[in-house]
Amino acid sequence: MKREKIYIFTIAFILGLAGGLISYLILPKKSPQNITVYQKESGIPNVQLTRNFNTLELPDFTTPAEKAVNAVVYIKTEFTTTDPMYYFFYGNQGDEPVIKGSGSGVIINPDGYIVTNNHVIENSANITVTLNDKREYPAEIVGTDPSTDLALIKIEADSLPTIPFGNSDDLKVGEWVLAIGNPFNLTSTVTAGIVSAKARDISIMKKQYAIESFIQTDAAVNPGNSGGALINISGQLVGINSAIASPTGSYAGYSFAIPSSIVQKVVADIMKFGNVQRAFLGVKIADVDKNLADKFNLPDLKGVFVSSVTDDGAAKEAGIEAGDVILKFEGIDVTEVSQLLDLIGRYRPGDIVVLTIRRDDKTEDYNVTLKNEKGGTENIVEETKGIFGASFEDLTKEERKYYGLKNGVKVSAIYPGKFLSVGVKRGFIITKINNQTIETVEDVEKILKNVKGGVYIEGYDPRTGSNQYYAFSSE
Repeated sequence: MKREKIYIFTIAFILGLAGGLISYLILPKKSPQNITVYQKESGIPNVQLTRNFNTLELPDFTTPAEKAVNAVVYIKTEFTTTDPMYYFFYGNQGDEPVIKGSGSGVIINPDGYIVTNNHVIENSANITVTLNDKREYPAEIVGTDPSTDLALIKIEADSLPTIPFGNSDDLKVGEWVLAIGNPFNLTSTVTAGIVSAKARDISIMKKQYAIESFIQTDAAVNPGNSGGALINISGQLVGINSAIASPTGSYAGYSFAIPSSIVQKVVADIMKFGNVQRAFLGVKIADVDKNLADKFNLPDLKGVFVSSVTDDGAAKEAGIEAGDVILKFEGIDVTEVSQLLDLIGRYRPGDIVVLTIRRDDKTEDYNVTLKNEKGGTENIVEETKGIFGASFEDLTKEERKYYGLKNGVKVSAIYPGKFLSVGVKRGFIITKINNQTIETVEDVEKILKNVKGGVYIEGYDPRTGSNQYYAFSSE
């Protein structure tokens, strides 16, 4: 009898085990549950700790990081100052004071073109680029755009690694991104975060026609990251890191990048024209908030409000009026002024765009031909930048006194052209052209615009403290 009970118990156990195994393999799995653990600590009874045992699979950051890190460079800059306040505080120590800075840049072309922030290289006399493999190159400025805080520089190298451009418009809030740069001189640093917001205006750029439509992220960015890459998990460049919001000057959870849509336009303009082609609607606009909606009896808070239109401007010629609300730009819903400025900034004078306008209770599309700042539709090439690839600025009285010069004009920027080809550097001071004394920028323009044949330049190089001479053909 006892033996029979043992057999029955054994068979039941085997059947139960088999049933449990079958249920585990066949029946759908329940999601892992949160388990609540209670603990008591001195003076704080019944502290509740909740642990989630769900396993979340994070994206693989190693592949995009490995691909992109070699195309992010370390930029070191040097510039001298003739600021009288410097000498007031530090005195004249005999040598020209040299101030050093650093930042990051992104190789966008295998022939050595690098995009960075304007504030990284602004006013620098010497720019040195260090690649991720530790090779170093001197760099020259191809062009700058203070209104977007972007600059394009170039080193003499080829077959360099690059980061392909991605579409910043496709970014979604909550999407993973990586920031790559050189914070605190810690080269090739990669941090991860998510897109926190888009089209963010933080009002840090005071330049005329400034465009602020930043990508906000929580990826750690610090001084030295400026000009570095913001990439998506596909390894595409979606932004150039530019700023942080912090009460201390170091990362406090908020970082901002210039969208790749703006970067591509600025770079293309600089490479083709030597400067950025800015397009204008010819309107004053404002974000629609509750007060504005109540004041003008608007049905909702959508769009951007047109407070006034410029005479002979693009908007007025197209039939847009003060009091209109811009709902869409080229079919894209418009919600903020910063977003609209970003969209306009991607176009050039002469381009035709479609604006969806609400006037009273009617909605209509308008074809608008964008204009340049002078009211025309042609692209503008600044004359000083078009003169053999250089722009100039007058010397201040303090600079003349400091360098011991009676006259001269400073080369403020160098672009592809004659000056660059013979080795003229930014910061070089021209004292004579073809034996004619140079006092002002107008003197330079007058001579170079009318010169035929050879150009012979005499001047002073502040970096070496010596006189230099250059010659090239105007043909």
